[in-house]
Amino acid sequence: MADHLIVENRNQIAIVTLNRPEVRNAFNDALISDLTKALLDLDKDEAIRVVVLAGAGTAFCAGADLNWTQRVAGYSQEQNLADARAFGELLRTLDRLSKPTIARVHGPAYGGGVGLVAACDIAIGSHEAEFCLSEVKLGLSPAIVSPYVVRAMGARLARRYLLTGEMIDAGEAYHLRLLSDVAVKEELDGAINALLGQLVIGGREAHRKIKDLVRAVAAAPLDDALVADTAKRAAEIRVSPEGREGIGAFLEKRKPAWVQKFEAAQVKPARKRKK
Repeated sequence: MADHLIVENRNQIAIVTLNRPEVRNAFNDALISDLTKALLDLDKDEAIRVVVLAGAGTAFCAGADLNWTQRVAGYSQEQNLADARAFGELLRTLDRLSKPTIARVHGPAYGGGVGLVAACDIAIGSHEAEFCLSEVKLGLSPAIVSPYVVRAMGARLARRYLLTGEMIDAGEAYHLRLLSDVAVKEELDGAINALLGQLVIGGREAHRKIKDLVRAVAAAPLDDALVADTAKRAAEIRVSPEGREGIGAFLEKRKPAWVQKFEAAQVKPARKRKK
């Protein structure tokens, strides 16, 4: 992987670090492509249980790189469409990853960076985290991140922040549900490690099925079809190898076979770029 992205496997946990601190981890077409590929590869890696997305330096992600934005301004409509679809595919890949994902938000997340946070299953931020959907100030629309932002905070609140482009501090982001929790800077990694310890206890297949379940339930009316679908999902996983092992372990008062000794991974990313 190119040095603008660091992927590390730390005891079942993949730490994916945006590594362009000199531009506050702003993304360009190369980073979008490499991050999408890295996520797809991690999804296939059976050794990985959870993916943590982090940023090197002082920011999580400042959105689009200015040099890239300047170049895109000269693209044709067809080129712009292809470029926008690439970022859209990145967010969808992150959102649909079969493994749990955690955003480690230690500093600013602007524009598309907010989309990365909203597309993760869980987002833990320090008090230094701040957010801004700033596209409107450039006469642009945050269309690509909008499905994830609207899903996180709801349509009414999304209208305000998409229309105003105002700054959102960590406390407000928590109330808006952009952040799952807020920790002081020195305790950020400890809070994430506590979550990791809980996540690795869960079944691998259960994680995949639960994420699929949430997507299905969130978009469906509470009718007979949904009741039937959820019953079918519950029955299927009960008779699966993982389900049988989990029930057996509970009855026999032992840990399931998939649970290995977990030692807290140091999730804090490197501050310097790899050469």
